[in-house]
Amino acid sequence: MDTRFFTTWMEEATAAVRAGRDHLTRLDAAIGDADHGTNLDRGFTAVAEALAARPPVTPGGVLVLAGSTLIRKVGGASGPLYGIAFREMGKSLGEATEVSAAELAAALEAGLAGIRRLGGAEEGDKTMVDALAPAVRALALAVQEGGTPEDALEAAAAAAEEGAKATIPLQARKGRASYLGPRSIGHEDPGAASTALLLAALRTAASR
Repeated sequence: MDTRFFTTWMEEATAAVRAGRDHLTRLDAAIGDADHGTNLDRGFTAVAEALAARPPVTPGGVLVLAGSTLIRKVGGASGPLYGIAFREMGKSLGEATEVSAAELAAALEAGLAGIRRLGGAEEGDKTMVDALAPAVRALALAVQEGGTPEDALEAAAAAAEEGAKATIPLQARKGRASYLGPRSIGHEDPGAASTALLLAALRTAASR
């Protein structure tokens, strides 16, 4: 997986967020500030513009630029959280020009660790961690078992989707939704839903 692959991931992520913007906003309207989809759409549009203006030469450079752009452009908690995830992923990949599936799995683990440090959330708190953590595990397991990169990313995307849906019966313990207490039960977490979109975009990039 080279620089073009990671640029394609960001292109697919931009398209996926744009297509899912209204859905994400409706999810956020139920338990948040009703701006998650709008904010992410603005952020990933800015990421696409930044990559076009200053094309990085390494996979890590793509992710660091994406993360820095999201931190600058996206309001609320999601900008800093996604921003640190992509930046930590980029730092994990370093200056490599080609990335193996195992290295991508390690980078996603680093991104998850960054989110946990910044947000303090764990699985079961009804946040993006509930989608990203199972995706990281699924990717690592598929790589360990010798699956193709495409199969590994399919497993990660499926685990993220399942994790996002599993937030519906949870009571939020972190973020804006936690203020609602039991009223947060019965709604899918918008951050988990957008994480699933980004992992699905990564799977799509692998198929191109």
